[in-house]
Amino acid sequence: MMYLWIKAFHVASVVTWIGGMLIMALVLPTLPKATSGYAAAEMRLLLAVRRWNRHVTSPAISLAWVLGVALVYFGAWHTSGWLAVKLVFALLLSALHGIQSGYLRRLGDAPGQGASALLKNSGVLTIAAVLVIAVMVVLKPF
Repeated sequence: MMYLWIKAFHVASVVTWIGGMLIMALVLPTLPKATSGYAAAEMRLLLAVRRWNRHVTSPAISLAWVLGVALVYFGAWHTSGWLAVKLVFALLLSALHGIQSGYLRRLGDAPGQGASALLKNSGVLTIAAVLVIAVMVVLKPF
């Protein structure tokens, strides 16, 4: 029973984390490259996304990792091949979240920085990684 509760909270935290990443993937590349600063509406949007990332998305990623480790322990999944693939993609998502968060902070401090190709494609990369993870977890192919 405890395993199912951990699993439910893990899924909820992952959904929250990925939702936050998709919000950043949508907003960050669309902010204009203003060299002198942002208009009031753009600055409010940037601050709102920063606040959401700091108070919701970042704690969700931490909770997802803690609960994920608990699931591996309680489910005795540590020798499963599919778990290794899932962990690689979860680490890549974590790294991408870090890149997004860093860019978000830099935009607030120094406007005018263009988004890299990685950031411009972060939405597609996030969805692709989630798809691979979902296939690994549901089908457990190896």
